[in-house]
Amino acid sequence: MPRAPKQVTWGRGTEILKRAVGGLTAAFAAQRLQLAAKAAIAAGLAFLIAPLMPGAAANYPYYAPLGALVAMYHNVAGSVRQGVQALAGLAVGIGLAFVLVAYTDPSPLTVAFFMGIGVLLGGLPGIGSGKDWIPTAALLVLLVGNSDPDDFSFGYLLQMGVGVVIGIGVNFLIFPPLHFNAAAASLDELRRALGTQLTDMGKALREEWPPEHEEWSRRSDELAAASRSVRHLVSEADASRRGNPRRRLHPRDMEKDYRNLRELERVTFHIQDMTDVLSDVIWESDVPYAVPVQDSGPLSEAITATGELLGSYFEDDEKGYQERFDAARSAVEACMTSTADREPEKQGKVPASESLLLSLHRILRAVRPTG
Repeated sequence: MPRAPKQVTWGRGTEILKRAVGGLTAAFAAQRLQLAAKAAIAAGLAFLIAPLMPGAAANYPYYAPLGALVAMYHNVAGSVRQGVQALAGLAVGIGLAFVLVAYTDPSPLTVAFFMGIGVLLGGLPGIGSGKDWIPTAALLVLLVGNSDPDDFSFGYLLQMGVGVVIGIGVNFLIFPPLHFNAAAASLDELRRALGTQLTDMGKALREEWPPEHEEWSRRSDELAAASRSVRHLVSEADASRRGNPRRRLHPRDMEKDYRNLRELERVTFHIQDMTDVLSDVIWESDVPYAVPVQDSGPLSEAITATGELLGSYFEDDEKGYQERFDAARSAVEACMTSTADREPEKQGKVPASESLLLSLHRILRAVRPTG
């Protein structure tokens, strides 16, 4: 009698503890500590320089460290973009406040109206993170600088600008981060995870059905999430090169990383499809397809050989990778020959072996050696 895969349940306390530990680990990671240290340096420098600003701007020194914090981002290009967008939002918000002061007195109705306009202006193309500063700046001009909006606006914008410049400068000069290692490690981890998924499916085909080991049947969504995470990390690595003086000392072929990413995304798609097909065959009794008994052995060998290939690395061992690729291709071809010679099924179900073999063929085409 088919049975559904077991659902692993965790105690609520264990889940909360795992999330807490994960959050603390992320908060105190080396990259985060480095960003915090640079933010502290930038804010301190900005507050040191703020009293030296001309005229009324010296009366508003606290906005300089705020500007430094606004511009602090985990890559140089992001610092520039975020700082410029914040200043653009401030300028628009200050202009909005001046329009309000020039034509009417602040009241609940007019403030509500102009705040609504500020939020609408936040949708302007290219304003990005500056959208939140439009209504904020307008409100500060009205509430804090109401008695002298000209001096306050000048000081506010100048001090924020000084802080932004200092934040960008600190991020540019003090160990500007390159996120290559995280991207490379994530590509390797995804490849290993895909290889493990295939080898586990190969084992399932050799076990008595329903198999005892069924964790693989629940990994489809995890593989998709891992693939999305890898794309994010590769994009972050690419962004960290822009405007970064250290890129010349640490060159990296990002085109190759993107090419490997696209290949692994295709492989992930095919393995997800194989996972769904094999899970249905094992545990669902009402599907119109099945894996014939005589196909289980050859299919297991083909799937396992392809999984072992994915778990290896072309760059580390080109000759060994080529041998494993040839072994996987031979196993797939042998399975195709075996299924072609098989007697037609009499129970009326469509053999799922062809679907699994087609996916294996496409996986091999995606990861074939290029050297």
